[in-house]
Formats: sequence, structure tokens, C-alpha cells
Amino acid sequence: MGRVAWTALLANSVLVQAVTFLLRPASTYQAIALDVPGGALGAIGATFAIVPLLLAIPVGGLVDRLGEKRLMIGGALLMVAASTVFLTATESVAGLVVANALLGAAHLACVIGQQSLVANTAPPGQLDARFGYYTFMASLGQAAGPSLIAAVAGTSVQPDTRPIFVLAVAMSVVMLVTSLLVPLRRRSAAERAEARGGLVGLLRTPGLGRALTTSAIILSAVDLTLVYLPALGAERGLTAAAVGALLTVRAVFSMASRLLLGRLSAWLGRTRLMATSIVVTAGALVLCAVPAPLPVLLVVVALLGLGLGVGQPLTMSWLTEQAPATQRGKALSLRLAGNRVGQVVIPTTLGVAAVGTGAPGVLAATGVAVGASGLLLRGFSIDRRDDPDPASD
Repeated sequence: MGRVAWTALLANSVLVQAVTFLLRPASTYQAIALDVPGGALGAIGATFAIVPLLLAIPVGGLVDRLGEKRLMIGGALLMVAASTVFLTATESVAGLVVANALLGAAHLACVIGQQSLVANTAPPGQLDARFGYYTFMASLGQAAGPSLIAAVAGTSVQPDTRPIFVLAVAMSVVMLVTSLLVPLRRRSAAERAEARGGLVGLLRTPGLGRALTTSAIILSAVDLTLVYLPALGAERGLTAAAVGALLTVRAVFSMASRLLLGRLSAWLGRTRLMATSIVVTAGALVLCAVPAPLPVLLVVVALLGLGLGVGQPLTMSWLTEQAPATQRGKALSLRLAGNRVGQVVIPTTLGVAAVGTGAPGVLAATGVAVGASGLLLRGFSIDRRDDPDPASD
């Protein structure tokens, strides 16, 4: 993939996350303006997650048969449609539900297309570095989206959502343009036929189940830190500014580890790096549960960010190399679906297990779960294999 195409892909990654993380909070503001009851806010927001869960596997099959560029263009068109519905038809709850469902489908198509393109076009020996850069840009977009709300809506408690939705439409159009600049990889008839392979056969691929489970546990740990670090701060009397600093440090160090992923992987090897990140993450989560002054907690959270930042892109590389070349899109979509299930099941289970112990108990239990995921690496190597020559652009 040439420099222009690679830049377009990274820009596409930033934009899809920025638009998504711009529209989701704005959707909540719009629902509040419609006097939607608090209990129903979650149900409206859940339509964003339900659609990807239902469509992930079929969409993964589509990218393997039709190519990444077509799916990214389709996802960008859906993003334009979702933004337009938010702008024109969300004066009703039904409109909000439709808009969130379209947003979920658009995000799914774009992300699976992007990840598959990275997987299938990374130069030999550069898979980890490429996924590191890709996930760094995605994180940048996730941080940019909410900040744009403040830039557009100012400091009002209940912002006017219309300028936010107009901005989202404009950004979606730019995203569509970037998707037109990525390469179209043509599949032969034999490759398209092989891509239709069954899901059961794919799941039997050695190491695939381990990668899916590890990915789900690590992503759930990310979610739990976002929820329980503020709760931990409240229990220990930390100010909102201090809690904000903790979350910012975690995010910054996660992004830094992703920028350095290629070098770290080449230095330590993928298996050792994954094992190290799991140990660091598990240890940091347990240490978060131990009473400590804020400066010490900031150091612990920095280590937590480093560990969590490595896990997600490495599981993408792991899946890419374990899955058949013609079914990588389906494998990556399985990862996304597994992550969604894990985001529901794992926090609920750990929350019940740590009942009565508060935020420290949940964080410690999460550390134990992450540490246990390291057992999946026993007797199994995820180090780089000799990459085949990437398909031509």
C-alpha cells in the first residue's frame, strides 16, 4: 500500500472514531431534550451495539469476498446517512433509534474494512507496527470526538445538537472521500470461493479461540477502568480533576505504547511482549486496589495504560496470522463480536464477584482475570511467521 493510500486509511480511522464519539454523546443530549426517561437512554444507546453484534459475522464474510475498499465505501455512505438522520429526523425517539442503528452499522463496516486492509497489505515484518499506528489513530479519533462537542456547543449544560449534527455530516463526507483513496484488492474466483468457508471450520483454527478470549478480556479491562477509576477516586476522596488526570495518563500511555509497538515487538518478540503486557496490566490493576497517594497512583495508572495499549493491536496481529488469508475479515469480525459479548458478560460477572468490596475489589478482580488470560499463552507461540508477500495494491 502506497503512502497516499496508507495516509488515507489512517485519516479514515481517525474520522470514523471521531464522528462516532461525537454523535453518541450528542444523541444522549438530544434524547434528554426530548424528555426521554433516564431508564430509556440506555436502551436507545444500546441499538448502536446490538446492530454490530448481529451483523459482525456476515459483514466479515462480505469483506473477504468483496474487498476492503468496497466495504469502507459502504460504511462511509452509511455514516453519511446516519449523520443525516441525526440532523433531520431525531425530533422523535424513533428517529434516534434509527440513527443509532445506522451509526452502529456504519462503524462496524468501516472498522472491519480498515482492520482487514491493514491485515492484508502490511509489508513483511510490519504487521505489529501497522496495527500499532492504526489503533493509535483510532484512539486519537476517540479523544477528538467528545472535544469537538465542547468546541461547537460551548459550555451550555444542554447544548443545541443541530450544529453538532451538521459537523458530523461534513466529517462523514470527508471520510467518504478518504475511503475512495484506499487500494482495491481484487480477489480471484478461487479466493472468493474459499472465503465462503464455514464459521465452525474457522473457529477450529489453532489459536483462534485463545486470541478471541484474550482480546475480550483485555477490552473489558479497558472499559472497567473507565468506570471504576472514577468510582475509586470518589471512594478515596480524590477531586474530579485528579480523576481526570488519572484517565488522561492511562489514555496517553496507551497511545504511546501503540506508537512503539513495532519496535517493542521486534525487540521482545510478540509472545513475550503479550505476556509482559498481561503481567504489567494485571499487576497495575491489583495495585490500584491498594491505598496509595495520588503520585503513586499516577505511576501505577501509567503502567496500566502501557499494558492495555499493547493488548488490542497485538491480538489483531495474532488473529491475522492464525486465520486463513482468505478469511481474515471474518476472523477480525469474530473478534469484534466477541469483544461486544465480553463487554457485557465479563464486567457483570466481575461486578457480582466483587460485590461488597467496592471499586478496589472490582479492579483487583479484573487484574486476576487479566492475569488468568496469560495462561492461554502457555505452550503456544504467537511470534511472527514468515509473512507472505502482501497482495498488490
